[in-house]
Amino acid sequence: MPKLDAFDLRILARLQEDASLPLAELAEAVGLSASPCWRRVQKLEESGYIKRRVALLDREKLNAGVTVFIAVRTAQHSMEWLERFHMAVRDLPEIVDFYRMSGEIDYLLKACVSDIAAYDVLYKKLISRIDLRDVTSMFAMEELKSTTTIPLGFAVEGN
Repeated sequence: MPKLDAFDLRILARLQEDASLPLAELAEAVGLSASPCWRRVQKLEESGYIKRRVALLDREKLNAGVTVFIAVRTAQHSMEWLERFHMAVRDLPEIVDFYRMSGEIDYLLKACVSDIAAYDVLYKKLISRIDLRDVTSMFAMEELKSTTTIPLGFAVEGN
């Protein structure tokens, strides 16, 4: 992948704030003319720095405002089991994040549901698909920070 320069980082920073910016506004904001800015955006997409552009939706308005963190421990630690678990989770739209962890918890899932009853339905779907040793659910009481913005300081040479 090509090295990122200051223009690339400014483009990425602005697109993280608002991916719907018209090209002329993006170019002006980063200090380039439209054509070089467009070429850089295309290069960033082709190189995989920009995975995709999406709209961020309001979970409350869509009745999915309850956030649940699901900590899973398993007695099985094989690639076959991990693949089965991944298959069990992949088509559950309520689960928005899925991580393999180090430490006491083997997997951490984040789900968005409408209420506790909807979580119970999700829980029953999950346990009907795969054996889990221990499942602990934690409901977020208040969202204090949530962002899709990736810190760009690590991409600077020398860091």
